[in-house]
Amino acid sequence: MKQQNSSAVRAGKITYWIATLWLALGMVATGLVQLSKGKAGQGGLDMITHLGYPAYLLSILGVWKILGVVALLIPKFPLLKEWAYAGFFFIMTGAILSHIIIGDPATELLPSLLLLLLTVTSWY
Repeated sequence: MKQQNSSAVRAGKITYWIATLWLALGMVATGLVQLSKGKAGQGGLDMITHLGYPAYLLSILGVWKILGVVALLIPKFPLLKEWAYAGFFFIMTGAILSHIIIGDPATELLPSLLLLLLTVTSWY
């Protein structure tokens, strides 16, 4: 029984780190695109204006995402990590709902949905 519990704990840690590293990579990548106000790809100037938001929101989102990744990867700050997870959850659900509200096709939801899934998996 003890070995099964040990295996489950190990599997949980592996799942956590895979989800957290992919989440960190996704948030840093999209955060950098947003800070550079890149036009191409998901999260750039074209997308934010398509969704009806002002261009300056890109800078805010980019900074929040990068700071959130730092908070996730720094050990021994559980409250800060909870805030980062909450922020990622709000950013990704906001993105998903924004696409749904303006009638974008379901394929536009996939990047935000993936990052939301990684957020919840890493948090859990």
